[in-house]
Amino acid sequence: GYSFKEASNAGGWVHSDHHALWINPNNTNQLYLGTDGGVYMSLDKGNNWTFLNNLPVSQFYHVAFDGADPYNVYGGLQDNGSWMGPSASAGGITNEDWTPLGFGDGFWVQPDRKMPDYIYWEYQGGNIFRRNVKTNEQKDIAPYPMPGEAKLRWNWNSPLYYSPSNKLYAGSQFLYVTANQGDTWSRISPDLTTNNPDKQKQEQSGGVTVDNSSAENHCTIFTVAESPLDENQVWVGTDDGNLQLSNDAGKTWTNTAKNITGLPATTWVSSIEPGKFDKLLCYATFDGHATGDMNSYVYKTTDGGKSWNRLGPEGLKGAAHKVKEDLVNKKLLFVGTETGLFVSIDGGKAWAQMTGNIPNTPVRDIAIHPLKNDLILATHGRGILIIDDITPIRALNDEVLNAEATILPSRPNYVSLSTLGGSYPVTAGDFFAPNPNEDAVITYYLKDRVVTGAVKVEIYDAAGNLMTTIDGTKRKGINRVTWPMRMKPPRAALGAQIEGNTTIGPLVEEGTYNVKLIKGDKSFDGKVVLQIDPKSIHSAADRGMQRKTVSEMYGMIEELGFMNQQLINLNDSISKIKPAVKDKKLQQTLKVLSDSLTATRKSLVATKEGTAITGEERLRERMGSLYGSVMFYEGKPTDSQMDRFNGLKYDMDVAQKRIAKIYDGQLPKVNTTLKKSGLNELKPLMKEDFVKG
Repeated sequence: GYSFKEASNAGGWVHSDHHALWINPNNTNQLYLGTDGGVYMSLDKGNNWTFLNNLPVSQFYHVAFDGADPYNVYGGLQDNGSWMGPSASAGGITNEDWTPLGFGDGFWVQPDRKMPDYIYWEYQGGNIFRRNVKTNEQKDIAPYPMPGEAKLRWNWNSPLYYSPSNKLYAGSQFLYVTANQGDTWSRISPDLTTNNPDKQKQEQSGGVTVDNSSAENHCTIFTVAESPLDENQVWVGTDDGNLQLSNDAGKTWTNTAKNITGLPATTWVSSIEPGKFDKLLCYATFDGHATGDMNSYVYKTTDGGKSWNRLGPEGLKGAAHKVKEDLVNKKLLFVGTETGLFVSIDGGKAWAQMTGNIPNTPVRDIAIHPLKNDLILATHGRGILIIDDITPIRALNDEVLNAEATILPSRPNYVSLSTLGGSYPVTAGDFFAPNPNEDAVITYYLKDRVVTGAVKVEIYDAAGNLMTTIDGTKRKGINRVTWPMRMKPPRAALGAQIEGNTTIGPLVEEGTYNVKLIKGDKSFDGKVVLQIDPKSIHSAADRGMQRKTVSEMYGMIEELGFMNQQLINLNDSISKIKPAVKDKKLQQTLKVLSDSLTATRKSLVATKEGTAITGEERLRERMGSLYGSVMFYEGKPTDSQMDRFNGLKYDMDVAQKRIAKIYDGQLPKVNTTLKKSGLNELKPLMKEDFVKG
């Protein structure tokens, strides 16, 4: 320690604000450095650094979304700017899919619902900007104090809130609102904080400098919320414990914090959630971790703030950052704490932590998409997480939880080809987030883990035909399986190699399908609804033509499979009967018949043995190629495809006549001779036996 030198910027820039350094005790050349910008690795004692961008460790404070489809998510990162990124992207969501919006310590980012080109974002200390994402213009729109007014106190994480009534709010110690995208701000409150001078002193650090980065600002507004049922009802929470309410759009204010019992004085108000079903109902969370208090404080009022009841704390863990009421089920609540995500299905009486793929990480913000029914989480250390479709959770109640098993409802499933695909294989240097599953999702609940026997999910069409059987999972609680919404593949003709396209069945039609959950010797019924994707550009007539063509080709492929199997079986029968044939003339007759069967089959399918690609193309291969081309596009086939289709029908007719000539001509003569010789006749495979087999 006699001397030090700069290591973090020697070989390439390393993000400032270092949090953690690990030195490999077995190889002290290897260092791992954790920063506000992520994780870096050095293999030469800090002379050179590699940024590990395959780790989803971003520190989001807040999250918002827009009306696009797929929708975008927005948020600010600790000392890493403000960003927007898609909820789904072709091939999976990569770092390159994200667009930077702002700089500094990013906190709130709010898209404008009325003017989609406008995004509002802010960085530490109340620096607020409006960005035009189409032109990339940026405008400083932060409110300033009027002449003679006190200096504005902005929190490090100042609230910038876009309300249900399309107003934009900002809070210092005063509350501001704008109705014209930030060009004009109105101050609609007095100082809503305690304005305690003792909490506003900024000490010198070691007698050298004053801490004045704005992270030290206190007695500030920390959260703002407007009632979705009454735009005149506005709530404000401060970092010194005030919970203010105005019922007249800011003309008068009442501090309801005095009505809260069991809460340490001056505890930060971390979030406010006005009721979506009752304007007198409101939820609030309080965060005391800055004073070492890690208790979970979640409160609820049903009388407009006159009295408050604490929810939990049993079942909750960690300082509470956010409470969210569901959009559909008023008894369904979510709370994000310092240690994870918690859910209540009974209005806050009982709580359970949501696990699965949700880590024990701080959940700082929660949003619910009204159309996709997704739960969107801003986590501080694991990026933005999306829980796809909480419709099944909305259906949970005591009756469901006490049942042995139940098939739960889900959001509409669109019977459509994939437009996104799954994520590509992850390499050591890349991060890919998976896309939402585009298959139909079937969700079911099991009261207890299944320890013996299988769990199956069967799907039937309206006529009672079994479409498919899916292996189910056996976990206690909520389980999900997926169905690609396809028919069984056609029974294609056997050849030297598999014809790939014919291993896939066509999409089923839209409609309601019956679902059976099979658990041991018991079954439980439900339904899955398939709809046409509303984004589809294809008319009903074009989709109908495509389906009709695919259906006819499906039938042709199966018919060819039957014809091919008949030829194989007859040749096998000839091989079996040969040893019993002593008459040379009959032996020759059987050989001629066998050669005819073999030659005919070679005209139907590729029979050349060898590598996967032999270059041999027969009727089966031509059918499979066209079947795949038409099946993998939901719209009208091309004229060339239809010409090819008609040509294949002609080829099929020729093949059937060629086979009929054998069965009606050669085969009866052979069978007459066999019968005279006391041998069994050769019988072609029957269609019903082929179908059964």
